[in-house]
Order: sequence, then C-alpha cells, then structure tokens
Amino acid sequence: MKNIFFRTVISISLGAIPGALGRYYITELAKSIFSQNLSYYGTFFINVSGCFMIALFYTLNEQKFKSLSPEIRLMITTGFCGAYTTFSTFGLETFSQIDQGNTTIALIYWLSSIVLGMLGVQLGVILGSLNSTSNYSDFLVNKPGFLISRKDAKPQSKKGRE
Repeated sequence: MKNIFFRTVISISLGAIPGALGRYYITELAKSIFSQNLSYYGTFFINVSGCFMIALFYTLNEQKFKSLSPEIRLMITTGFCGAYTTFSTFGLETFSQIDQGNTTIALIYWLSSIVLGMLGVQLGVILGSLNSTSNYSDFLVNKPGFLISRKDAKPQSKKGRE
C-alpha cells in the first residue's frame, strides 16, 4: 500500500514539473510576443493544446498502448496536463459525457463551469480588492468588471487619479 502511494506521488510530481514550467514559459512567451494586455493568448493556447494533448494520450492509451503502467498514465494526465491546464480535464470530461450519450449533462456541465467559473473570478476580484477603507459600491465605481461597464463608471477628477 505504501509503495503504491509513493509511486503515485512521484509519478504525478514528475509530470507536474514540466507541465507547470511549460505553462509558465508559454505564458511569458505570449506576453513578449503579444504584449501584457494580450497575454490571454497564451492561456488560450495552453487550454486548447492541453485539451488536444490529454485527448490524444487518452485515445492512444485506450486504443494502442493499453499496457502503459498506471504511473505513466498518472504522470501524463494528472501530472503534466493537470499542471499545464485543468481545462484539459474539463474538455475530456465534457467529451466523455457526450461520448456516453449524456449530451444534456455535458451541456449543463459545460455551461455551468464557464458561468460559475467567471462568477468565481469576479467574486475573487471583488473580495481581493476590498480593504478596510473601501466598500462594495466603491469597488463597482472605481474598478468596474463585467458587473458594470467602464462607460457606466463615474469619472474621477484629476486629483482622484493621482
């Protein structure tokens, strides 16, 4: 039992290191090519390529390499792809639901993950931006996100921008 646990931990860790480093350096490369404001191109590439990689490995493993050890499978899927992007797992899980004929479940999972993920991001931004001298209405006026558009924000005086 102990041996399986340590082999699992080591396998996932060995995959996670290059996955995390790959994500970091691709993001940095995108920033240098597209500018800081367009760094999401790197994330977009990572998410799409991660989906491709996990699906390719999953398909090869299921159809051609059935003899791969559980440790190798964990190293590539949970380790590398998991550290590279959790979006790859999301894509594979959605595909698996569709492949099993659960189209409604796949659609609900897909939509709710995106909507709730974005709401979680917004909530994190709001909570992270609050401090003891501000309140929620200050946040909405001074740091608008998708809850309020920039054109709706109250203009600040020059003195307030300094």
